[in-house]
This record gives sequence, structure tokens and C-alpha cells, in this order.
Amino acid sequence: MPAFDIVVVGSGGGLDETNLSGYLVKPSNQSWDDGIIALEAGSGHGALKHIMKRNPDIFGEPSADENPSKKRTPFEIYANVKCFLLTHAHLDHISSLVMSAGTLGGSSKRIYGSPQTLKDLEGIFADRVWPRLATYDETNRSFRLFYHALYADGKYKTVFPDVAVRTMTISHGKNDSGPYECACFFIKHLPTQHEFLFFGDVEPDSVAVKPRNITVWRAAAPKIPHDLSAVFIECSYLAGRPTEALWGHLSPEHLVQEMITLATEVVLARQALQVGGMGKAKAKAKAGVSASASGLRPRKKQKRDPVPAEALHGVLTGLRVYIMHCKEHFSTDRPISHVIGDQCREMLAPHKLGLELLTADQGMKMVV
Repeated sequence: MPAFDIVVVGSGGGLDETNLSGYLVKPSNQSWDDGIIALEAGSGHGALKHIMKRNPDIFGEPSADENPSKKRTPFEIYANVKCFLLTHAHLDHISSLVMSAGTLGGSSKRIYGSPQTLKDLEGIFADRVWPRLATYDETNRSFRLFYHALYADGKYKTVFPDVAVRTMTISHGKNDSGPYECACFFIKHLPTQHEFLFFGDVEPDSVAVKPRNITVWRAAAPKIPHDLSAVFIECSYLAGRPTEALWGHLSPEHLVQEMITLATEVVLARQALQVGGMGKAKAKAKAGVSASASGLRPRKKQKRDPVPAEALHGVLTGLRVYIMHCKEHFSTDRPISHVIGDQCREMLAPHKLGLELLTADQGMKMVV
């Protein structure tokens, strides 16, 4: 059952500064007027103005008690934002929040992010790059933006009525200080327990100093596809880009490998569920006589047998994977996201995983 409505304010990763990461989210059973989660804040009011000009009713028609001639404005939409949810503080993910921080309408708003993300934002809202427009002190009513840290502690944190978020740490390349940490979010609709998975910028585990994607896939695998049927993940570059030039991002070759890893984890999760269903006694019998009963030393933990390629066929049926953060270079006749999407689909086809690969395009409205 679909749980969330999403409007894509922006989905690119540069160079086009009019199309940067920004998504407006609400529970499907609520109105946009009831409140909105701003997931990332690269593009904002300006991009939304052009989207609403092309599609004036993207947020629905006016209610019966409203003047039918009155049209919603980007300012009114962002006034309904109750919180910002940020994966990291790179400019293409926060620029509209920074620019609009002093003029946002509506009630006060929380900025959710990892402690490091909020620390980075503090460096911007520090009366040098930009005025100090946010604080941790929610009792200080001279501010309207309040930092609120999310921790990768395995728990879900309620950030909005009926919506809770689990934060996990992922790797976005490295700099002089070491690995650059980013976040991904499991965003759950509490009444239905349905959720979607949203990645910040991420590099492949195959090249990461600290591989972390595998932990995310293992957390997601038992939920696919009934409780988790949509994944938003970046694929910044065209196929063929050298590994050393990925700069903490994915290309189609690496995206495909990540999907194979996810499918493998889904197979293993389903196998574990079947074994669990046999009961503890049967599971022990199948594993062999216990060391204490046999007088033998406990076995060393064995490596899991590899899952054959044929066992992955159709495993991700029912899962939609939206690629985003494609970097526009204005060198193709079609949008770069569509070119990268075609490359991904072509490379995925031989593996027959069953997933549906889509592109998150600016101006799109989707239900997940």
C-alpha cells in the first residue's frame, strides 16, 4: 500500500544549479496543508516556481472553502514545511535552505541531520558566510530554525506526525580528514509500517575505505518488497568513468553491483526466515550436534556459501529503484539522467533481478 506522496523539486547533482537535490514528502493520507517534510534542500523556491507554472495543480486543487481562483505559491508550500531532513551539508543539498532561511514562512522548523552535518551547517550559519539563523536552543524564540541531531543507533526517530526515520551512515569518498560520512534514511509511515529508503551521496563498497552499503542492504533485505518497495539512490556519472574519478559517487557499473548485492541479501534473509520457521530445535538438528553434547570443540564461523546467479532471478520483483543526483554536463541531447538510466537498465538486464529502474525527474510527483 502506498504510504507517501513525493514531489521532486530537484534531483540533479550539478552542474545545473537550477536542478539540485530537493524532495517534498508527506503521508499519502494527509493533505499538503497538514505539513511537509523537506528531504534535502538543494533546489527550493525558485525551482518550485517553474514546476508549479507548468503544473499548477501538482499539490492538488484548492479545497472547497478556498477561493478557486487562488493558486498556491512556492512560498506557501515551503511555509507548510515542518522540518528539513538532510543527508549531508554539501552545497548541492543545502543551498536553498541557506538562501531562504531568513524568509521562510509558517511555523518554526527543525533541521534534522547527523551531528557532523549540523556542525557543518553551523559553520555556514555563523555570521560570516551567512547570518546565524539557526540554533539548538528551542526555547530561544528569536530563532525559527532549530538543529536536531539524528544518530545512527539502529532506532527510528519520529520527525513528523506518523513518520519516523532510521539513520544509517554511508561513505561519500574521502578528503584530507579521512572518509567523508554521509547518511541514508529509512523513512517509515508508522500507521502502515511501510517505508522507503533514501540515500545521500554514496560511493560503491568495492572502492570505499570503510564499506558500509552492505550494512544498509542487510537492514533493507527482510522488508523487500512488502514493507519497503522503493529505493532512491544516486548514480552520478555515465558508464565508463574511471574509479579514481568517481569522487565518492556511483556510476552504472557500480550501481548494478550494489543491486546484485542487495538481491543476494534478500535471498539470504528469506532463507534465514525459512530456517527460523523450522523452530530452534530443528535448526540446531540441521546444523549438527552441539559441541557440548558431542564433546567436540565449537565450530569456527564458516563463510556463507555464495548465492548462484540463477537464485537471484526475480528476487527484487516489486521493488522500484529511482536513480538521482545525475551530473548534467550539457553534452547529450537527452537529459543526462535518462541516458544514465538506459545504461543502468541495459547492464541490469542480464541479471534478471526483477527490479524496476526509474529516474527521479525534476517536477515528477510520485507515490511510494
